[in-house]
Amino acid sequence: MLYALICTDKEGGMDLRAETRPAHLEHLKAFSEQIRFAGPFTTEDGAAMNGSLLIVEADSLGAARAIADADPYAKAGLFSSVDVRPWKWTVGNPDAG
Repeated sequence: MLYALICTDKEGGMDLRAETRPAHLEHLKAFSEQIRFAGPFTTEDGAAMNGSLLIVEADSLGAARAIADADPYAKAGLFSSVDVRPWKWTVGNPDAG
């Protein structure tokens, strides 16, 4: 099943995000078979990142939450919130026939 990981940064988190980004990217590589897509939320002008969106395939909500909890961004305290929700890819899904 697919899950959306919707992560919102704490105010003023750009320095922490920048410092932790290499470890975060390594974390994502470790789950490359499960991640369908991922990327940062940005300010309207695209100049700053302020959160993350990941769509992951996992066996359960708990397994998806474990991926989110193990993220170096989460461990560093970057996020003010992390919402993990079941998600159904409908429009634009290359696997949908």
